[in-house]
Amino acid sequence: MDKIMGRIHSFETLGAVDGPGIRFILFMQGCSLRCKYCHNRDTWSIHGGTEYSVDDIFKKILKYKSYFVSSNGGVTVSGGEPLLQPDFLIELFTKLKAEGISTAIDTSGMFVITDKIKELINLTDLFLVDIKCINDEKCKDLVGFSNKNELEFIKYLNSINKDVWIRQVIVPGITDDEQDLLVLRDFINSLDNVKKVDLLAYHDLGRYKWEALGEKYPLEGVRTANSDDVARVKAILES
Repeated sequence: MDKIMGRIHSFETLGAVDGPGIRFILFMQGCSLRCKYCHNRDTWSIHGGTEYSVDDIFKKILKYKSYFVSSNGGVTVSGGEPLLQPDFLIELFTKLKAEGISTAIDTSGMFVITDKIKELINLTDLFLVDIKCINDEKCKDLVGFSNKNELEFIKYLNSINKDVWIRQVIVPGITDDEQDLLVLRDFINSLDNVKKVDLLAYHDLGRYKWEALGEKYPLEGVRTANSDDVARVKAILES
């Protein structure tokens, strides 16, 4: 039987922000969204990156198992968009679970929930879901897609009591509208499985990747978010 190969963009061996504890972060190659604030523009192409087998990645991860055990950490798969490569992740996560290693996926959640996606969900301990924008029209403009699938994805995770971190990138003038944030607050409060709300200040540090590809940076003229912006959003979501 042919080995399942995954297209990988890069690795981070001792990550500390994409899930609890110390984590091995696997960045998958390929993304169907077109987020205007994307700081990993070079991950979009499904033909980029480097191919690895599940065994290749598994062996890399096992070198750091002692760090996971001592810190209550594990493996987080990010991207790009991990759910574009479910077969690879199902095989990898099956091996990780057999080793007692915690698994997490950082995803947009903009997928129809198929049987294969359900299989992967069942092998995943934690989902970090970036709600692009709770306002659907703004979401379409910001990332190229409706938010309906991602909200349904989060609701499904809630229905099976799967732990979730909600992430929100704060883009001044786009995702920080008070009325939208109140809707987001009510949506989050309707869920029972949210373990953390992670507010991420928009930055333009990935601009050079757009320019290296000969593309115009989409949010030219939009200021980066600061600590006051984050505090304001946090206060609204906790009101």
